[in-house]
Amino acid sequence: MRADICSARRGVLFLALVLGAAGFAPAMAQLSSPMPGVPAGTGAGVHSPNSPFAPLKDRADVLPWSVLTAVKTKTEKNRLLPVFPADVQALNKKVQRIQGFMMPLEPGEKQKHFLISSVPLTCSFCVPGGPESMVEVKTKTPVKYSMEAVVVEGQFAVLNDDPYGLYYRITDGVAVK
Repeated sequence: MRADICSARRGVLFLALVLGAAGFAPAMAQLSSPMPGVPAGTGAGVHSPNSPFAPLKDRADVLPWSVLTAVKTKTEKNRLLPVFPADVQALNKKVQRIQGFMMPLEPGEKQKHFLISSVPLTCSFCVPGGPESMVEVKTKTPVKYSMEAVVVEGQFAVLNDDPYGLYYRITDGVAVK
């Protein structure tokens, strides 16, 4: 039962992410944010000190979320589209490592297609960020689901106009210790 509730909660968060990126931002902008001046659903998210999950540890071998969340947006034909800085665009089609928290897109102990987020979406104290704080991951072999942080490596893609509102994707991913 609890797994069903967590799965439903993740689905609602993903839907909010997609709707916000697809141009339905006015509804999202009305939410309050724990960071003054930053609308909810944007930026890297907030990992609360009250969280039962440990925050991400600094690692020199992974792409920092501060780089990925430096993206701006522009409105074009009632849609919000990302405007990536040159250093982010330079990451496109290169192998990268990313560290974060798994958000499965389907049920199961092992996952081949999931989102990885800068904050744990299973934490009721943590506030998720926007699409710049998540990376879609497609792996070669299944990765065991964990509520702890994971690291994956693969071909990194910067997505200028993804139909699901995502900004980043890793393909041919593998889990890294």
